[in-house]
This record gives sequence, structure tokens and C-alpha cells, in this order.
Amino acid sequence: MRSIWTLLCCVVLGAALTACKSSAPAPAEDEAAAEAAQPAEEAAATEEAAAPGAAPAAEKPADIPAPPDVAAPPENAERSESGLAWTVLEKGTGDNHPKEWDVVTVNYTGWTTDGKLFDSSVKRGKPAEFPLNRVIRGWTEGVQMMVAGEKRRFWIPGDLAYGEAKSNDPHAAFGPPRGMLVFDVELISFKEAPKPPETPKDVAKIPKNAKKTPSGLGSRVLKKGTGKEHPTATSVVTVDYSGWTTDGKMFDSSIVRGTPATFGLNQVIKGWTEGLQLMVVGEKRRLWIPEELAYQGRPGRPQGMLVFDVELLEIKQ
Repeated sequence: MRSIWTLLCCVVLGAALTACKSSAPAPAEDEAAAEAAQPAEEAAATEEAAAPGAAPAAEKPADIPAPPDVAAPPENAERSESGLAWTVLEKGTGDNHPKEWDVVTVNYTGWTTDGKLFDSSVKRGKPAEFPLNRVIRGWTEGVQMMVAGEKRRFWIPGDLAYGEAKSNDPHAAFGPPRGMLVFDVELISFKEAPKPPETPKDVAKIPKNAKKTPSGLGSRVLKKGTGKEHPTATSVVTVDYSGWTTDGKMFDSSIVRGTPATFGLNQVIKGWTEGLQLMVVGEKRRLWIPEELAYQGRPGRPQGMLVFDVELLEIKQ
């Protein structure tokens, strides 16, 4: 059974999912590197050992049958302009709604429309916790409609999940489920995230006062550092950062998560590997990373040139 790693969407820097209870990775060059860079931008579903003397865990359900309306949204389902459909299964007790940057705690079960269960925090016996903007778009949209204590059923079309099913997809057997997905989601609670940093005014293109390297990387020092040494291409660094696409949309921020990120510079996109080596501890720099030094048009990743504000906090190696 696929775990919550399936649910969390890689629209983020760390490419893989975000470990919500520890430091998250930066933009990973590939999924394997992203996972290696953890403690997890994404440990939302990581199993934890029981504390000494804790009571035995309750027996987990053997299976969770698919709902009778799993094949398609029923007539009484509400729909949004995006194509997301839902019904309210249980009304909540809260008054406030989570925002896309907030960290939510949920129980959920997911099925494909043929009734096959592919993931369930209920079956694992442990709720999941993650930033709401780090998951598939159908979840980001849908859970923002909920209040604490509420339970909804969502029918999420493929274009708001992991894409539509294609007969010639070589990754279909190994990757996340394609096509419409159905989730029963209970919003247990949520924690408000810090206010996101303001979008830079020069996010649209590399300005004249920025320096460019032969590779096309642009950078400008925002705050001088106090260190003297520069990290190498294999150093492990700790940073705070925020990232935007050139239309000004923020897609990731360790500041919003409230936890700096630690990772190896050989485990991230090329623009980060090159750009961080220009810096010293204490320095804050804005990087304009062209697409060929970022995600190179890969589906599910931020597209085009990316802009990052990065503060180098520590060089560990």
C-alpha cells in the first residue's frame, strides 16, 4: 500500500514531500536525493516507536471498504470551478478554516474509482500532519473549505491529483495512482503558519544590479555575511529560504514552515549547488535560477526560472 508519501505532492522545493515535523529538504535534483536530504520535509507519515511504558497500540482495521459512490460523484455532491467535488459526511465543531500555508492534522483514506484502497492513515493507526500547500492541488483546495472536526468525501479529478491515466505511461505501475481519486478526510486540527515573506519586486527577471555567472545564474547580495569560508559542492548546509516563480507566486518557504532546512549541496538542483558556494555564513542572497539549472520542465515541479531568497545559517561539513 502506498503511504502518505503518495499523497504529498512535489510542487515544492524539496521535490519530494515535506517532512512536517523536522527540517525540510531544499530543491532536490531527484526524488532519491530529496529523501536522503531529510529528516523529512515530509515525515508526516513516518512511523514512530511507542514511548517506554506506553499502552499497546489499538488494533488497526484489516481493511476499509470503498464507499458505494466511489465510482463517480453523486447528484448531491457540490462542485467547484476546478472540477473538485465533495459531500459533507460529518459537520465540524470549529469556526475557522485553514489557509494553504497552515499545517493540518488529518485522518484520511483514499481509493481509486474502481474501489481499490491505496492509502489510509486510519489503517496505519496514526493521523497525518503536513503543510496544506505541500500536497496535491485537490487537497489544498478542498481542505481549506473545512473546519476542525469536519469529515468530507472528495472526488479529485486527475488534473488536481497525479494526472490522468494513460495507456502508454511507463511509470503508471510504480508511481502514484492516476485518474480521479476519492478521499474521505477528517480535519482533526490545524496550526496557523507564520506570515509568508513579501514577494520581491524584481522577481520577474534578473535585474541589472545582479551578477551573472557563465551558467546563467543571477545573484545579488541582500545582506553581507560574517563568515569567511564558502561551502563546497559536497558540503552540508543549513539555510532559511523562500522560493517564487517569476509571476510572483511563492511555492515553498522554510520561513513559513518555521524550520530551517539542512541538506547536502550535491542533493539539490544545480542552481542551488552553484549559488550557495558563492555565499558565507550569515549572508543572505537572492538567486535567479534559469530553468536549465532548476527543474528543467519536469512535470509536477515549478516551471521556468525560479527566484530564491536564501540565508546561509551554517556549514556543517
